Order: sequence, then structure tokens, then C-alpha cells
Amino acid sequence: MQNVLLNNGVEMPILGFGVYQIPPEQTEQAVSDALAAGYRSLDTAAAYGNEEAVGRAIKASGIPREDLFVTTKLWISGAGEENARHAFHTSLRKLGLDHLDLYLIHQPFGDVYGSWRAMERLHREGAVRAIGVSNFYPDRLVDFIDHNEITPAVNQIETHPFNRRTVDQDVMHERGVQIESWGPFAEGRNNLFSDPVLTEIGAAHGKSVAQVVLRWLIQRQVVVIPKSVRADRMAENLDVFDFELTDSQMASIDAMDTGRSLFLDHRDPEVVSRIGKLQPNT
Repeated sequence: MQNVLLNNGVEMPILGFGVYQIPPEQTEQAVSDALAAGYRSLDTAAAYGNEEAVGRAIKASGIPREDLFVTTKLWISGAGEENARHAFHTSLRKLGLDHLDLYLIHQPFGDVYGSWRAMERLHREGAVRAIGVSNFYPDRLVDFIDHNEITPAVNQIETHPFNRRTVDQDVMHERGVQIESWGPFAEGRNNLFSDPVLTEIGAAHGKSVAQVVLRWLIQRQVVVIPKSVRADRMAENLDVFDFELTDSQMASIDAMDTGRSLFLDHRDPEVVSRIGKLQPNT
């Protein structure tokens, strides 16, 4: 597995397994299959409602804790200096772990500064190896960096061929923040899995469209966390380190960029209000 080096010296696998939208009753088996396939980086969140299932799979696997990289996220309802500390320990308990590898602010709303103060303290105490954010656009990210002690190690954002986020990545690179993709396959929107450009590139390498997309992200040094409930797809998604896209193939995929979200714009006032009021069943 290829790793990236975070700004505090912690190594993070460039390819991991995500559990977003996997129902809690299916999550334990999915994570068990992913670990059996060879994944060692797992990404969940309080808002997904499946942290306990992830924890059960980790425990049952028997894999040494030091071999795993576990990420979870703080939801808006847990924001604030006191609340965030409580939310962190709740997630830790549900996961059945004694520390986290990465803890992220899930959305750039609510008392993110209070939350960050709590997370900085947790980091200093050794309860979490790295802290970061998710869904922060460049202006919010730079403001956040400039007014806090610790620079986020990671910013997890929507990143896929139709929204490649090059400006965001450039800003993160300048500021020492690792970009991480959510939604790498755009959930199949815009007919991604039958796209002629991706299909042709895949055929040239004997690889699937999904493998081409993952390889494109990895060659851009983007951490990626594809999810699946099928063991064969999990194995396929891991099998992306034995080929390399050419410069022209990379450019062809780059040209698919629409420059906008296929899901939601965190700068849209209606989106901000809607997400801010959302209370997931955690």
C-alpha cells in the first residue's frame, strides 16, 4: 500500500475503505470483508450511525491496532469545545478503540472553532494522532488555518472526474493539508461507469472504469476511500497499484471536469441551513 505523509509526520494509506450509506446491519460484514481483502484504513462518521458495527468488525478481525488507520468525524450537533470532547469519546467508545488515527470536523458549520480547540487538546493528549476537516472550501480553510494553532492534516471533499477540485488541491498543497476524496465515483452520476473516455482508458490497461478513476486520483496524490458491500468489488478497488496512467490519459480525465458539485454546494445558503438543522440518528 502506498502512503501519504501528513503534516505532522503521521503516515496515512492513500487508499482506504469508506462506509458512508452502508446500513448499520450490513456494515460489520462489509468491513470484515474489506479487512480480509487487505484494507487497513477505515473511514466512518458519527452521522453514519455505524461506528459500533465498524468497531465489532475491527475487534473480530484480530488485526493489530497499530496496523490500522481509523477515521471518524464530528457532526454539527456535537460542535463546541465541551460538546466535541464528549462526542469524540462517544465515538471512541462505539468503535471500541483507545485512540483514533484521524478525527475530522464533518461540516464547516456551527462552532467549528470551539470544536477545533477541543480537538487540538485531544491531539496533545495523544487520544488522536491527527486532526482535520471535511467539506471546507479554500476560503474557509485558509481562514481556519490562519486563526488556529494546529493546521488541519486533512480536508476531505467531494473529488471525482466531474469535479476534480484542482484549485482546492493547490491551496491545500501550499498550506500543507492533504486532500482526501469522498464520492470518487460520483455515485455513478453522469453515467460515470459507462463513460467512453474512462472505458477506453480501462480497456487499454485491462482495468475497469472504477480502477481507472482510483488510479487517476492516486496519481494526483489524492487519498481516496471507495465503498462497496461486494467483496469482489473491494478486491478490485485495491488492485490499482500495478499500472500507471499516461500523461495524455490523465489529461483526458482532467478534461471531464465540470467545475461544480454533483451533490451540494456548501456555499449555498439553503444548503448551509439544511445541513445545519440535520440531526442524524447516531
